Amino acid sequence: MLYSELVKGNADETDIRSYLADGKQVAVTFRIPENLRDSAKEAAELRGMSFSAFMLMCMMNELSKREK
Repeated sequence: MLYSELVKGNADETDIRSYLADGKQVAVTFRIPENLRDSAKEAAELRGMSFSAFMLMCMMNELSKREK
């Protein structure tokens, strides 16, 4: 199953989050402005989480939103 199939099939947020959290871990490298990275690291620290966990949370939140 693909993410797009879940969205088109009107899957609920729980099903989408479950799909996104499943699967093996892969390394990803991308370039962002230093100030954005530093700000995200600070935001993660304020929430008591790692930068990676913060990025995962942000992506999961965005991808599991219901379009209105």
